[in-house]
Amino acid sequence: MSVLEDIQSIRERDPATPTFMEVVFAYNGFHAVLIHRLSHAIWGLGLKAFARFIANFARILTGIEIHPEAQIGKRFFIDHGTGVVIGQTAIIGDDVTIYHGVTLGGFGRKGQEGGKRHPTLKDGSMVGAGAQVLGDLTVGKKAKVGANSVLTDNVPDGCTAIGMPARIIARDEKTPRAYGMPARKRLDELGKVMDDLQKDIDALKGAGI
Repeated sequence: MSVLEDIQSIRERDPATPTFMEVVFAYNGFHAVLIHRLSHAIWGLGLKAFARFIANFARILTGIEIHPEAQIGKRFFIDHGTGVVIGQTAIIGDDVTIYHGVTLGGFGRKGQEGGKRHPTLKDGSMVGAGAQVLGDLTVGKKAKVGANSVLTDNVPDGCTAIGMPARIIARDEKTPRAYGMPARKRLDELGKVMDDLQKDIDALKGAGI
């Protein structure tokens, strides 16, 4: 797993098109993942307290909390990063992107239900800023979770889920959008539906119903 590969993937995926040295010196998401790879290796040696110490140091340094046992694949990009929490049994595939304020949280206690309490994010998936992804669920390949959504169920491959609780609102979108939001056309359609509902509510109130 190449550090250079991680840096290059960030440069390609960040719309800000940072330089190589910007990523090295100024990207807390890159720093957090780099330190996590060290703490994860130490955790695997059975030195759990030391691994947690290193993970806590990374949290203080970067504002990103990643449990040493969490499994993270190649070219993982945490954009902006502050406030991200990744739980103990989370599994993250290759080329995954998450934004600031995301929680990959767990339900239940360790040892229950086979021990898997946190989400699995498959290759190429995206989780928007502030989203809460909770429990032993799966976000499919190239699927997206919209900003500030609360997800407690699976998202199939190539689909987009938004809302609180999150619901599937689009499938197989060709163009990925930042923060896991759907295409503009789909957002406009949802906005029109909400406007129509508000008009109906206002009409019912006016009629005294």
